[in-house]
Amino acid sequence: MQWNKIEHRLFAHISMNWRGRPLTSHEVIVETIAATTTRTGLTVDAELDTGSYPKGIKISDKEMKTLEKQSIRRHEFHGEWNYTLTPANPP
Repeated sequence: MQWNKIEHRLFAHISMNWRGRPLTSHEVIVETIAATTTRTGLTVDAELDTGSYPKGIKISDKEMKTLEKQSIRRHEFHGEWNYTLTPANPP
């Protein structure tokens, strides 16, 4: 999980919600996360990503610099972890 203020605040609630419950399947995990709420009314939307993502893809330093210039906007708070990635060719 990437660090950001919302996820950090929610993780404690998610952990309390699944405390003591056996996490026996992806369905149980997603349903438990999605059932999480806070006293202030914050709710969680969760869904299983069944996409397939290849491992070991590497990009060159030159490609990374191009992405940094064109597509990556690093956030003020922990920009090494929190950033917005925009499509190279927005619709």
